[in-house]
Amino acid sequence: MLRGTSAVFIREMYILRRRLPKLACSWAVSPLLYMVAFGYAMGDTLAGGRPYAEFLLPGLVAMSSMTQAWGIASDINIARFYWRIFEEFQAAPIHPAAYVTGEIAAGVVRALLASCLIMAIGLLFGVDINYLSPMLWLAAALNALVFASLAVALAMLVKSHADQAMLTSFVITPMAFLGGTFFPIEKLPGWAQPFMDLLPLTHAARAVRAAAFGQPPAAADYLVLLGLGSCGLVLAGLCVGRARD
Repeated sequence: MLRGTSAVFIREMYILRRRLPKLACSWAVSPLLYMVAFGYAMGDTLAGGRPYAEFLLPGLVAMSSMTQAWGIASDINIARFYWRIFEEFQAAPIHPAAYVTGEIAAGVVRALLASCLIMAIGLLFGVDINYLSPMLWLAAALNALVFASLAVALAMLVKSHADQAMLTSFVITPMAFLGGTFFPIEKLPGWAQPFMDLLPLTHAARAVRAAAFGQPPAAADYLVLLGLGSCGLVLAGLCVGRARD
């Protein structure tokens, strides 16, 4: 069933390697701006009991793992609408599960590379967190799995780039600002906080931040991300199978 996964994944890695210098520059722009605009501007302001820069950087890691994993949807759409690559996969003896697994794995790799770049920016700014915590990277990878799965699924449903941009505006952008990236969700009104717990990014930011601070992350956050990622895998497989039909 997974025969052909490596072919899909390696193709994406060749494309990523070719575009990596340009992508790395684009990945670095927003975190740099956030660190300068918020990290320096907030100075010694405390957030969650920590200097704001230390609070912000793990949130940026979580947010970047989300946005870069989600970004594979645009690549898939270009391949579908312009290059007709998806039609070639349809004609090839590749099971939908293999296509889904290869694309999602590529999205996770892309997200983790972007997270590494943000960590490098944190070192450059002298942010004192635990950069090598395995639980931090596990949370980032699970978060990438969730959004890469959703990206593959929804890329099969949209009919144009305008539809994709609309999904990004209504799903990803609000989550980036409300998922605990820039401020503790405890600062929100009490009635709003339970709704924030419905967002995958909230669990990712909480887990990444706890691991970055050397605290024991809540197992529930990892279980939520794993469950959502598993559901996303199934949904992506169904959508790709339907698109092939």
